[in-house]
Amino acid sequence: MATDTIRLQAKLKENETLIKVLITHPMDVERKAEDGSVVPAHFIKEIRCLHNGKEILSATWTGAVSKNPYLSFKFKGGKIGDTVTLSWLDNKDDKDSAETTIKEAV
Repeated sequence: MATDTIRLQAKLKENETLIKVLITHPMDVERKAEDGSVVPAHFIKEIRCLHNGKEILSATWTGAVSKNPYLSFKFKGGKIGDTVTLSWLDNKDDKDSAETTIKEAV
């Protein structure tokens, strides 16, 4: 299991919670190395985000997503102190998750 690959923020402004996520991951597509050997694909295939345990976002990705992907989205219904959890799973069954609480936007 990968660890510490997710930087997660959740900030409430008016009635919308802004989620910002930065994930450290190579996001490689299958390719040939300079010596002719094959470098296998290694990419995040599934993203899930939960608000107080309820799914608010799920996404299926491919190798077409850039290295160290950044994701940002908004949702309504969050409150200061609520829990937001984000997890990912890649094509090699590595995974990670992070949790934060919603804070007030400054």
